Amino acid sequence: MTQNRKPPAYQEYAATILVQIPFRTMTLQDRGLLYTMRLECWVNQRLPNDPGDLSKVLGFSASEISSSLAAVMSFFAIDGDFIICPELEDYRAHLSERKLKQSQDGKRGSAITNGKRSRKAHADNPSDLSSNSQVSRQGSVESSVQSITAKPSQTQFSKNN
Repeated sequence: MTQNRKPPAYQEYAATILVQIPFRTMTLQDRGLLYTMRLECWVNQRLPNDPGDLSKVLGFSASEISSSLAAVMSFFAIDGDFIICPELEDYRAHLSERKLKQSQDGKRGSAITNGKRSRKAHADNPSDLSSNSQVSRQGSVESSVQSITAKPSQTQFSKNN
């Protein structure tokens, strides 16, 4: 069953962000805006480029947004009227490619398995003996293992108690 859901999360290594000078020189407010925007970009792919609309979407005042926006924009790109996060879009594309490859590999494996089952069913079908080069066994072969049919008597159990 195919689930056409968006990936719930993205993987991020702390060292990847911490090593970047623009992040290290940010204020705490700038860092908060950066992560809020990244989270929004993950969920909604893009944000409005207009600072007034951006402040409404993020739920902060326009002055808070405009005072920190310049500091965070090195992590984003402008695409028409929207702000996107290229790093997250690349990661999203990677996940999509991996999902597609897994699906194709699964279909290929299923075809191999089903092909083997089909050949086995074809080989086991007695009506196909003329086309089958295998010779079927006729008659029965008895097992050399003898089954024990005798049951222990009730007196044996009572002696041990």
